[in-house]
Amino acid sequence: MPRIKPTTKIDVIGNLDLNPEKAVGDYIESKQQDTYFVKPPNWDSAGDSVELLYIRNERKHTAMLRLQAEMLENAKKQQASNAKRIRKLYKMHSKLRKRFIEVNGFIKDCVDKKRIAEKKVAEETAQHEMLRSVITKYTRSIEELSKFRKELKATVKEFKPYEKVLKEVVEKSDIFQSVKDCMDRCDALMLAQVEISELEQRKIQEIEEMRKRMVKVTNEAALTVLGLKNDLAELERSYNQARAECSKWEKILANAKNTVALHDLDRDRALDGIHYMYRLLCKRRNREPVFYRIDVENQLDYVKREIELLIEVHKEYMKRNSRSKLSEYSSEKDMVKC
Repeated sequence: MPRIKPTTKIDVIGNLDLNPEKAVGDYIESKQQDTYFVKPPNWDSAGDSVELLYIRNERKHTAMLRLQAEMLENAKKQQASNAKRIRKLYKMHSKLRKRFIEVNGFIKDCVDKKRIAEKKVAEETAQHEMLRSVITKYTRSIEELSKFRKELKATVKEFKPYEKVLKEVVEKSDIFQSVKDCMDRCDALMLAQVEISELEQRKIQEIEEMRKRMVKVTNEAALTVLGLKNDLAELERSYNQARAECSKWEKILANAKNTVALHDLDRDRALDGIHYMYRLLCKRRNREPVFYRIDVENQLDYVKREIELLIEVHKEYMKRNSRSKLSEYSSEKDMVKC
């Protein structure tokens, strides 16, 4: 009998429940379900024969054929309706495409018109701003000219009495030919006075600049002279130090020269003595000197050998002398005894 929860423990006999108390409830629950359990027919019920199974299958087959025919008929109807719908969709698609092309062209035209309009608006705005600035400039100029006109009228009104005086001066004077000539000469004098004043100011400024430059040059020269004096004092100190150092090194050099000269003199004397001794020893042996004065090593070797030989001779002589003295002493002693 199948169980909902199979056991996980196996015995020699077979499956065992882990918990016997819980196994009773599992058994009752498994009896009430039909998923994993098929109830056998009762003993008195007639079983299904082959004829009944054939009839049942034939009925199912007929029903399926009828259903297939209905579905084929529905499919044909659906195909016809779908074909009509597709044709309608194609027509609608072509209309929408044409409409889309028209709308797209209209939108492009609108965009181009908008761009042209914005460009035109920008140009008009810039021109408007320029004209506004020009108008403002002209308005300011007109205001200035109006103010100048008023001032000029006041000036003309103020200097009108002098016009009569100028006319009288021209009439009475032989220098001026007209009022304009007089005014031109006065203007020329005023311009000359202005130029003279400007020239005077320029010359005064140049003189002031020259004075400043002279002061600057004088200060720089004084600083330069002071620096040169400092350099001269430093050079003098350096010269004195160098002179003292030179005197010191001259003394050291003189001592070194004297030492070198004495050393050379001692060396020459030693060489002369060695060579003289070598010649004496050669003369003693009745030989001609072979080595030169500068060949010191060979001369010293020869002198060493000769001196060693002389020492040996002297020792031998001393021995023989002592023997002879002993023999003489013994002979004298014998003579005394006799």
